[in-house]
Amino acid sequence: MTDPRMDIKSLTLSQLQEQMVSLSEAPYRAKQLYEWMHKKLAADYEEMSNLPKSLKEKCREHFTYTALKTVRVQESKLDGTKKFLFALSDGNLVESVWMKYKHGNSVCISSQVGCRMGCRFCASTLDGWERNLTPSEMLDQIYCITRLTGERVSNVVVMGTGEPLDNYENLLRFILLLTDENGLHISQRSITVSTCGIVPRMRELAGEGLQITLALSLHASTDTKRRRLMPVAQKYSLDELMDACAYYFEKTGRRITFEYSLAAGVNDTPEDVRELITLLKPLNCHINLIPINPVKERDFVGSERSAVEAFKNKLEKYGINVTIRREMGRDIEGACGQLRRGYMHKQS
Repeated sequence: MTDPRMDIKSLTLSQLQEQMVSLSEAPYRAKQLYEWMHKKLAADYEEMSNLPKSLKEKCREHFTYTALKTVRVQESKLDGTKKFLFALSDGNLVESVWMKYKHGNSVCISSQVGCRMGCRFCASTLDGWERNLTPSEMLDQIYCITRLTGERVSNVVVMGTGEPLDNYENLLRFILLLTDENGLHISQRSITVSTCGIVPRMRELAGEGLQITLALSLHASTDTKRRRLMPVAQKYSLDELMDACAYYFEKTGRRITFEYSLAAGVNDTPEDVRELITLLKPLNCHINLIPINPVKERDFVGSERSAVEAFKNKLEKYGINVTIRREMGRDIEGACGQLRRGYMHKQS
């Protein structure tokens, strides 16, 4: 049965003020609550030392309080990357990754339990889609990791399990809360949202007045090849996709990042790079080349380092901004969905 109580951690400050008034509490209590949840990252009401017991009791009665439980933490011996498996209140599991870079700490979070997009090289989609995450469940992945590592998060990537634009309204609320000056106050420019290419939502997002980075999972340079790798390509052609990308840049001034996972003999040939140059040359964009993290249920193999370098050099020769993504957490089931899936199958 669905809990009738409101999700307090998903409320904006103004909504929380309205709730305090409706509970016959002073409006300033909302600011105190909000700061405990979103700045001091309290795990429960008991930590909120300057709130009266009567208010805490009212809150328990009227609101749910999202607090993820840590199920497993894996740390890479190669680069210090940490992968976290969290349990939600309904027993579902989500995973998140903490990565340490010279420019600051980056956290990659999940936006759904499972995924319905069906991309052929991804472990997240193997067990299908269960449900969307609430804004608070997305936030609490960051809050838990901040508490557990004791370090500030400076960049957030919504690129874990799930398709963020398939959870659109919750994603927008999550961004609003994460960037609020009364909370962690992470800059919009330090947030990247990934999509496999849901064209209508990309166009809608362009009109939201945000300064986030949009990352498009491209992975192929022709419609035929992309349809084989990504079912979403059956619905939206590359022409429609490139139009949406150009529109996003025009509306926001933020260049698109294209994610391109390289699989040996699948999408790393000289023909692929030529087609990619033709596709991307008209756009102000950046391309991330990603050597595929092996997934045992899939038969894709990452391209050789020399092939990745050659691919990069050809793109650069034609003036396309390109980087090879540093491989993180390869020794700790680094690919999206691997840790969750491995744990679930051991338990069943």
